Amino acid sequence: MDPSDLHGALHQHDAEREARQRGRDGERAIRAAGPERDRGEPGDPRHPGPRSGVAPPAQPLGSSEGGEHPGDHDDMTLPQPLHLKVLTPEAVRAALARDSRLLVPVGTCEQHGPHLPLGCDTIIVERLADDLSAAFGIVRAPTVEYGVNTATKRHYPGNATVRRKTLHRWMNDLLGAWEQAGVGTFIILTAHGHDPHQEALSTLRTGRARVFTADVFSLDFTGHLDDPAGPMHGGELDTSLMLHLAPQLVQMQLAQDFVLPDRQRARYRRGATGTLPALSPGSIGKPTLASAEKGARLYKMIYECLATRVLGAAAA
Repeated sequence: MDPSDLHGALHQHDAEREARQRGRDGERAIRAAGPERDRGEPGDPRHPGPRSGVAPPAQPLGSSEGGEHPGDHDDMTLPQPLHLKVLTPEAVRAALARDSRLLVPVGTCEQHGPHLPLGCDTIIVERLADDLSAAFGIVRAPTVEYGVNTATKRHYPGNATVRRKTLHRWMNDLLGAWEQAGVGTFIILTAHGHDPHQEALSTLRTGRARVFTADVFSLDFTGHLDDPAGPMHGGELDTSLMLHLAPQLVQMQLAQDFVLPDRQRARYRRGATGTLPALSPGSIGKPTLASAEKGARLYKMIYECLATRVLGAAAA
């Protein structure tokens, strides 16, 4: 499994460089080399490697093995995620003294077709945040449940979106507060490529802390999907991951393939500002190609890319 292709997945920026690069803030590109300040040497206790050497095994949510929620593991001997919301202030201080990075999962509340739950994006990044937190001993922030949704021609019950400026200001406030508490590096995980959503997350300001933003769906999935080329939203990729992580939330009997005609593919791409077509069932792509086995392979690939490239760059 080659995790090296993270083109378009990772943003790094800091307060000094942002003023000079605002015109390029929307660009999704790897910026693996960080500022020289606070650069840890190998073995620096602020930036340890995986605590167990391997990620905790991803188990389906609510499965017969444990009926777990994202990141919860019934084997308490395994490393557990460091959830900020259940830690005391002293425990947070001690954890950040060991490793000043903070994982921040940002989801959406958005339709992904009639077969997937509204929190599809959220569930995926929550699980990634939990597993990375458990393996690397990094504090994991409470999930931001809402993002900037793709426009739709018709209403979908339950959809909830915020404006780009709202998400941007909200995240700036949160990062500012956490930076004062000792966070030196923020690692923002999202699974939603809509351009306004990405722009809000990739133009955040901090005093000194570094910010990495990774869109886990912007990886190159060639060779891992049967139909990797077409626009996707609630299609083969999302559905496979959900069949692996939370199969009880997927209603495959309702899944509908919806492939855009060739003349529309150039005008609509996943992550762009285009409107979801009115004839779409709320998704684009071929969810009927999805499987739990495919989802397990995809999750492993995404996890390894984040562990080796994103966390590796954030520790440098």
